[in-house]
Amino acid sequence: MSNTRIAWLSPGDPPDAFPPIELALVEPDGLLAAGGDLSVARLLEAYRRGIFPWFDAGQPILWWSPDPRCVLSPTDLHLSRRFLRTLRNGREEVSYNHAFEAVVAACAAPREGQPGTWITTEMQNAYVELHRLGWAHSIEVWRDDRLVGGLYGLAIDRLFFAESMFSGETGGSKIALAALCARLEEHGFPLIDCQVASAHLMTLGARLLSRREFSAALANHVTDGQRFDTWPSGRHPARELTESGQ
Repeated sequence: MSNTRIAWLSPGDPPDAFPPIELALVEPDGLLAAGGDLSVARLLEAYRRGIFPWFDAGQPILWWSPDPRCVLSPTDLHLSRRFLRTLRNGREEVSYNHAFEAVVAACAAPREGQPGTWITTEMQNAYVELHRLGWAHSIEVWRDDRLVGGLYGLAIDRLFFAESMFSGETGGSKIALAALCARLEEHGFPLIDCQVASAHLMTLGARLLSRREFSAALANHVTDGQRFDTWPSGRHPARELTESGQ
């Protein structure tokens, strides 16, 4: 018999008070719990267990673990030849952890066809704190000193948990993703957790893992709960990404 109820958490509950992810609802897919808080300890515990927060303004905090899970192997990133030619001839630059708050704010900005954003002020503050403590990271794409794309997420041990990306100008998010994949491949990260599938992600090389497969990846690659802090400093020409094979 499938589960039809979710767990309710209070801010006073310990960070590991989440139920097993196997108890997540089938409809809506992956809803596991509600309530609690967005403390650093609870967020880190959630990600280690394959759980992430996702809720709209006015809702309680909702915690999810969908089945299947959308992931991307850094070595599987697919960029079209046309895009690579454009990138090779472009003037974009890439930086890392240089403008985290600006990237999060850009990801939270209203988008065409969407009435609001799930990246609430509460969420933004929580991830800025994770960044301050060395858990959350951003990749920025610049064109003539304008921020034209980026993404952010968490790195725990050897998995990257992507949260959101944006394009202020055409191709901005693709360049950010290529830069992320290049760095993660260099340091032996096998997967990026993309959470929920989209047609766009699938065209870039993402694939679906069953909950059992994703749990096994967590068990194999999120073992010690360590930060990852090996990121290049300064700005780098984005065309270098085409030379690294991305």
